[in-house]
Amino acid sequence: MTDRDVTARARDDDTPLETTLRPQRLSDDEYINQEKVKSNLRILIEAARQRKEALEHVALYGPPGVGKTSLANVIAHELGVQIRITSGPALERPGDLAAILSNLEDGAVLFVDEIHRLPRIVEEVLYPAMEDFHLDIVLGKGPGARTLRLPLPRFTLVGATTRIGRLSSPLRDRFGATYRLDLFTAESLERVVRRSAGILHVEIEPAAASEIARRSRGTPRIANRWLKRVRDFAQVKHDGRVTLAVAREALVALEVDDAGLDAVDRMLLRSIAEKFSGGPVGLDTLAAAISEDTETIEDVYEPYLLQEGYLKRTPRGRVATERAYRHLGLTPPTQSATLWSELNEG
Repeated sequence: MTDRDVTARARDDDTPLETTLRPQRLSDDEYINQEKVKSNLRILIEAARQRKEALEHVALYGPPGVGKTSLANVIAHELGVQIRITSGPALERPGDLAAILSNLEDGAVLFVDEIHRLPRIVEEVLYPAMEDFHLDIVLGKGPGARTLRLPLPRFTLVGATTRIGRLSSPLRDRFGATYRLDLFTAESLERVVRRSAGILHVEIEPAAASEIARRSRGTPRIANRWLKRVRDFAQVKHDGRVTLAVAREALVALEVDDAGLDAVDRMLLRSIAEKFSGGPVGLDTLAAAISEDTETIEDVYEPYLLQEGYLKRTPRGRVATERAYRHLGLTPPTQSATLWSELNEG
């Protein structure tokens, strides 16, 4: 279930599509949304160009699927330099990081996704590399050990994370610029869908692009995923043109409703509403009721439902809000009205 279609995290089948649709420039028609970030980055990049220096290190954080990897590629393209892409979990030993850093070109961009998952021993090697552009390598053991200092080419580290709070303070302080990438508005996502449709040579009605955008949870990755599925649906079952009716038919077949909730989201909310009278219900009890583990509920299912106001966490457990009841076509419970009011106000 964690690999469902509405997940904002990258999946293996997303890679070919994202590579094709990835923007190359900071222009408004290429890299859509994030206007404040783009404005600040333009100044940062132009200043680095004029001084003929490497760009200072940049940290990007925000929800999955909002364009952190794309922005790292855009930064490298705007600077006209090489980009090397890796991830925190892939750098298991200091030697893994040393091999990458020593082979970078001068001024290159090193993009580390999920940088909050860097092992501490690797992170400590990264500190002098970021500050002074050198590696400290310990040769030998015991009293005879000595340190060898290797110079590195000047590079720009772009670190991406969904959990900025999990970055250690020493690492966070070494980034010269930190930017938050926000979820997209429906209007911005509509522009993303139209741009992607143009690249993929898909004929799409404006109303269909708007419908896809509205059900994409504010996330370009999901919008592009829906566009791909709707395109296939239009090609096989219709004449290949994506109209509003075709988009709606395809998304209904995918069990995605008007609010972007899928069958799992609705099952979770309906379980709270019908089996537990709206809550509060403990996380362990809820997990048993829907045959899912607690970690998946907390990390995968709940964030969007909480953000959109369908679910509420209280000290006594999870509560389905009035919005959830309306969305499911149910009537909120009348009993314990005072408790219901307190939970929804507090």
